Amino acid sequence: MRFTSWNLLHGQAIPAGGKVVTSADLAAISKHLLSDVVGLQEIDENQARSGEASQIKELANLSGAKYWGYGRCVIGTPGVRWRKLKRKETPLITNESKVSNYFESSYGIGLISKVPVKKWHLLPLGRSLIGLPLPVSSPRGLRFMYVKDEPRIAIAAELENGYTVAVTHLSFVPFVNLYQLFRVKRWLGKLPGKHILMGDLNLPANIPVKFSKWRSLNEMATYPTWGAKIQFDYILTDSEITTIPVTTELTGFSDHLPVTIEIN
Repeated sequence: MRFTSWNLLHGQAIPAGGKVVTSADLAAISKHLLSDVVGLQEIDENQARSGEASQIKELANLSGAKYWGYGRCVIGTPGVRWRKLKRKETPLITNESKVSNYFESSYGIGLISKVPVKKWHLLPLGRSLIGLPLPVSSPRGLRFMYVKDEPRIAIAAELENGYTVAVTHLSFVPFVNLYQLFRVKRWLGKLPGKHILMGDLNLPANIPVKFSKWRSLNEMATYPTWGAKIQFDYILTDSEITTIPVTTELTGFSDHLPVTIEIN
């Protein structure tokens, strides 16, 4: 059984950047998503910059997966104009959802599974009230801009094979992300089965496993793609799991590398 986690940067090509993400781009991205379960961060729904596509549904179809869940973090476009979801707006959309109120542009996280999903879960994590100046990739290299923090969530899927897999994208604000990670671990630990937590945790130096019973199933620098020196992206577990090493390759997309593990 193979798992992949990837901060997709809505499929933006690196180092080019700035162009509309097309169906051809998603087809190229899907070739790196051949795992049984895939956790994605920074994905678009009905955004002009990504051709108005439902990226999670397209990538699920291209990957041959029947099960998917999309957690909307914001309505609008991060870095441009966005707002948090209103109470009446559905935060979690899955392949079984029958709702009609999610056609506005949105942005969030997703999970794709070839293994049947028994039940979906969502955990709201809030956001930091302050932002930070962050490095942003552009055709001319890195530049710094002040970025407001967005509402964060975690979504989890109980799988038929006894695993419960969660994906999240934590705040970039120090200590806020640690608190969010504590909440996700406690929440996931109460769900049934063996636990896998994937995502961009915005925490370097193996901090997500220190002072806890959780283990990291991948140890590699993942950011930035053009010379990775920092590990922000993790696949964690609190269960007894043995893995087989999987080589990660450059993809030409996103400023984060995908991480993949295979369970023995």
